[in-house]
Amino acid sequence: MTLKVLIVDDEALARSRMRTLLGECTEPRADVVGEASNAVQAMEQIQRTGCDLVMLDIHMPGVDGMALASTLREMAAPPAIVFVTAYAEHAVHAFELEAIDYLTKPVRRERLQQALQKVMRLRSAAENTQDNGLPESLIIQERGRSERVALSDVIYLKAELKYITVRTADKEHIFDGALSDLEQRYAHLFVRVHRNALVSRRAVRAVEKHNDPVEGEGWTVRLDGVDERLAVSRRQLAAVREALMS
Repeated sequence: MTLKVLIVDDEALARSRMRTLLGECTEPRADVVGEASNAVQAMEQIQRTGCDLVMLDIHMPGVDGMALASTLREMAAPPAIVFVTAYAEHAVHAFELEAIDYLTKPVRRERLQQALQKVMRLRSAAENTQDNGLPESLIIQERGRSERVALSDVIYLKAELKYITVRTADKEHIFDGALSDLEQRYAHLFVRVHRNALVSRRAVRAVEKHNDPVEGEGWTVRLDGVDERLAVSRRQLAAVREALMS
């Protein structure tokens, strides 16, 4: 398995060196999916593309690495975090934020490989726990409280601005995360119908042609549990029809 890694460091040279080191790691392999020089860029990339692991510097201008880690921790499916810093004194706080590891610069390849192996072991353990019968769910953070929403109850997931609307038969929830990450994790449960929406495979009841006065002829999907119909892009039409037949 290959880990998708985001490098976050305000120093371009440090990011370049980390990219080189990650490219030399083989057990597991690491695929660098992006770089960020600050917390804002990091959050944008995570929400847009998702990742398995964030290699995170602590001292950065603006929001520092500790604050970013705290924000990531609130996500329902947060990426693993490995801190990479020149300062050893922050280690205790780092592990309080559930960091997987804490590397001090200059980072040795052998030590980095150990950190990646630790991340992979924890991911495998989590997947095994899920396979052992625990229901798959999202943890929704709303109005100062946390609520577990079973994915079997979700009819669709729709990206709107910086958040995702999680629609069940009873209500709508707001989820902070990346649609692409949810698609990758739960492809067995959801099918993409449009660049901004995933729908439950079990809820697909019909794919219908419609005529929009502005956009012209197109397609929509009809779902169990809601009256709303979602647009289907031509690119996703075959996949949605396949979900209908399965």
